[in-house]
Amino acid sequence: MPGPVWSPVATRREQKSSAELWWEVARLLLVSRRIDEIEEQRLLPAGKITYQFSAKGHELAQILLGLHLGHSHDGAAVYYRSRPFMLAVGLTPEEAFAGPLGRVGSPNSGRDIGVVFNMPPRRGVTVLPASGDVGAQYTPAAGWAQAILYRQRVLQEREWEGAVAVALGGDGSVATNGFWSALTMATTLRLPMLFFIENNGYGISVPASRQAPGGRIAPNLRSFRGLRIWEVDGTDPKAMQEVLMEVLPFVRSAEGPALVEVSVPRLCGHSSADTQAYKTPEEREQEQARDPLPRLRRFLLRHRLVDAQSWQQLEQQVEQEVQSALQAALSQPEPDPATARRFLFSEPGTLQHVGGLAPEGVQLPEGTPIPQPSGPRINMVDAIRRTLEREMELNPRLLIFGEDVGVKGGVHGATLDLQQKFGAERVFDTSLSEEGIIGRAIGMALAGLLPVPEIQFRKYADPATEQLNDCGTIRWRTAGRFAAPIVVRIPVGFSKVTGDPWHSVCGEAVFAHAPGWRIAFPSNAEDAVGLLRAALRGNDPTIFLEHRALYDTPQARRPYPGDDFVLPFGQAALVRKGALVTVVTWGAMLYRVIEAMDRSGIEGDVIDLRTLVPWDKEAVLNSVRKTGRCLIVHEDTWTCGFGAEIAAVVAREAFQWLDAPIERVAALDCPVPYNRGLMDAVLPTVERIAVALERLLRF
Repeated sequence: MPGPVWSPVATRREQKSSAELWWEVARLLLVSRRIDEIEEQRLLPAGKITYQFSAKGHELAQILLGLHLGHSHDGAAVYYRSRPFMLAVGLTPEEAFAGPLGRVGSPNSGRDIGVVFNMPPRRGVTVLPASGDVGAQYTPAAGWAQAILYRQRVLQEREWEGAVAVALGGDGSVATNGFWSALTMATTLRLPMLFFIENNGYGISVPASRQAPGGRIAPNLRSFRGLRIWEVDGTDPKAMQEVLMEVLPFVRSAEGPALVEVSVPRLCGHSSADTQAYKTPEEREQEQARDPLPRLRRFLLRHRLVDAQSWQQLEQQVEQEVQSALQAALSQPEPDPATARRFLFSEPGTLQHVGGLAPEGVQLPEGTPIPQPSGPRINMVDAIRRTLEREMELNPRLLIFGEDVGVKGGVHGATLDLQQKFGAERVFDTSLSEEGIIGRAIGMALAGLLPVPEIQFRKYADPATEQLNDCGTIRWRTAGRFAAPIVVRIPVGFSKVTGDPWHSVCGEAVFAHAPGWRIAFPSNAEDAVGLLRAALRGNDPTIFLEHRALYDTPQARRPYPGDDFVLPFGQAALVRKGALVTVVTWGAMLYRVIEAMDRSGIEGDVIDLRTLVPWDKEAVLNSVRKTGRCLIVHEDTWTCGFGAEIAAVVAREAFQWLDAPIERVAALDCPVPYNRGLMDAVLPTVERIAVALERLLRF
């Protein structure tokens, strides 16, 4: 007779007998199967659901995995075929139905596809907010795993010992950037992480042989150092149980990461729209023969854990339970359309359940918006470094990482000596993967830390686009249940001496277009201190843009404004006053605007926005209503630049006060050239700004 499947470290209930546990496995498998069948046969044809992703064939392996978890800090990153696992770790059948139905009782309140899951800790397992992007689950899981070690070693929290992070994925996901980045992190850092790869032979219609040589990832990773590997038939109850009883204690013992490749049949199409015409009749017949449900029944009968009558009674019990759950889900109300935009950002009085510092009661000082300058003027890069140092002293959950930020202190010097002062657990270099840098940060933030990753240059954020977009919408996608308040520092723009297409990208409009991100773009050392501190003490993900040409220039130098200075987002600075024109700008363009106005002898309001999300609309509108003219200057490209958004708002809300058309000066729709003369032909220059000002006043 097989031994118990329950993990020895499970804390959510006492050990049960083998019969009771296998009975639970059978019940959950039947529940999952009936939910799939009802969706396929009733809800989809009736038009009550629009997407159906069946898990038929995957259930047994996932359920056993879920029942092996239970440490109070276990984290799981799932994908769209993970509903059986979700049922095993606490999702109710009613919630399972409510998801595809788009009802308020679903895990995302109708905001996302019904099988894109999230779940605050229930039965001891936190299910990280899933992504609809294939492979995006791996690096956040690695971040959670690294947070397990951080909370043990740095914060000395013994209750995190023995916790693991598990990432579930299909065979198609092993070809993605996220999988390989997470694999690198897990093996080089010896993280307590389990890769649970469910190989059903197909990524939609593409065979697994196109995802990994030979169609299986495990044999190809046998020589991957620091990784323990198991392969198992996911339809065999005894074999699946035995592997999990080996692999999870191994990972929990902090020996390092492991990968289990589970062979399962996909007894359905990729989704309800997939007819599986690419499979031969023989292939589909072979898959049906591997159905884990009848195999589980035979296993239980053979070991006398159930008899034919009790199995029939279980089926009847499950049918009643599922039908009751369906009716309850159908009775749930539709989401209120008025709430569609809620939870893009943190809201006063409404706190996420998981993620960031606030849910665990960590409170940082509010600070003051009044600067208390002291000492000599300092460079902006020194002001940033000093702010990071002070906040690290104040908040032991703050950690900094990226490429070259450790021993070298950053290629721009913003983290110089911080590793020496705070140690390599808190300030560390990463592998060369921006996807991994941001994905790791998300997982760490979900685990209650404050990650401050650095992306060396704006262009290098491109590989992280998927994770950046996902991070911004976590609070919204989970209806306020989760948030990942990370602060991403990115140097942008041309340098003092030259440019080029790779290191001189500004590109802030792309970030402004991504929902859920706050964006800061300071033009001087004092503002950099106040905005960075506001971000580090805030509760929303923030992109902090640092212009390279301002790091070490006299224009941007200011006295340090004090350790308590916090500058609220959404408050622009009126740098100059005048009645003739309103000039709106930010970043390095501020100083070119000032020089152009000095050359032309033109007086006007010069507004430095300082933050783009949110941006200070009232400051701009009030000024335009006074001057009647508006010029917007930015370094990003012309088409779809952020200046177009400002122009649209001014045209709509201050049209009757305008005495001339709104003018813009921006970079040409062209990469930034290396040659200085070519660069000046592309970027806004003092001369171009002056010409635009004079043209505006002549109108």
